[in-house]
Amino acid sequence: MHVAVSLVNLEAIHSLRELYRQEMNCQIVHDCLHARFLTDIYIIRVDQRDAGYGCLISGASERRDVIKEYYVLPAHRRHALPLFRCFAAETFATAVEAQTNDTLLSLLLFDCATEFQSERILFHDVATTELELPEVTFRKVTDHDRDRIFSHKLEGAGDWLLEYGGVIVATGGIYSHLNAPYADIAMEVDERFWRRGFGSYVVQELKRTCYEMGKIPAARCHVANLASRATLQKAGFLPCARIVHGVIRA
Repeated sequence: MHVAVSLVNLEAIHSLRELYRQEMNCQIVHDCLHARFLTDIYIIRVDQRDAGYGCLISGASERRDVIKEYYVLPAHRRHALPLFRCFAAETFATAVEAQTNDTLLSLLLFDCATEFQSERILFHDVATTELELPEVTFRKVTDHDRDRIFSHKLEGAGDWLLEYGGVIVATGGIYSHLNAPYADIAMEVDERFWRRGFGSYVVQELKRTCYEMGKIPAARCHVANLASRATLQKAGFLPCARIVHGVIRA
């Protein structure tokens, strides 16, 4: 078969990418990279017919050599591995990064790469919790609140807060950079109020708000952040995948 790999714009792979999203049927963590112009997009053609596409990202570097998305139509799926090798060679890719619930790219990652690293865990919602905290208020942040919010170290302040005894003890946000209908939840608790249940409660309320907005909540955390993982799980989230990075074998 004759394989051609060509640099194209996002519109050229629109229909293929919609099929990819449908097949994934889950949060796609870096879905927004295309809109931020942080990807190089390639269409893969076999015998002059569209067979799939692939995308490379650069992270913070000017080099764009990390494969982040790869999709092959079912009719060409049995050739997914040789097509991937051709795509990687033609684009001078040196690494692959996949979320492990992307079955196709994950399998190719383990087939073609080495030196694996995983720093992020992805979570999906599996249970509705009924956590209760007396005298706690969950509400939107107002302009009056901005100067009262504690200094954040990990996350932005977000648009929601948790207030206890007149003090803002936690904040949270719902972010739409994932593929619809999924939304990313993030929160931070003032360290003076750790281990009192505020984190899980604000996550629970962010989840509820997310559903009221017509979105499906999702979350992620660093693998070493055991406290954050416990907080998410107490609020009804469970791990569903990891982000894995590997170096393509020469």
